[in-house]
Amino acid sequence: MIRAERRIVFAAIAVFVALAGMGIVIRGVLYDTHNATVYGGVLLVLGVAVLAVMLTPRPTDKS
Repeated sequence: MIRAERRIVFAAIAVFVALAGMGIVIRGVLYDTHNATVYGGVLLVLGVAVLAVMLTPRPTDKS
């Protein structure tokens, strides 16, 4: 049970990282800064990937 709760917390943090990455990408596109666009895109992809991994059920999880 504690393991699943920890994964939910990491998934929630990943959502906010993905949202921050999306905001950085938009700011980078608006102000034409290449570095901000690239780093924001990396944060966005990383946040979505961590979210998907953390919310995938494991064989050790109980129903």
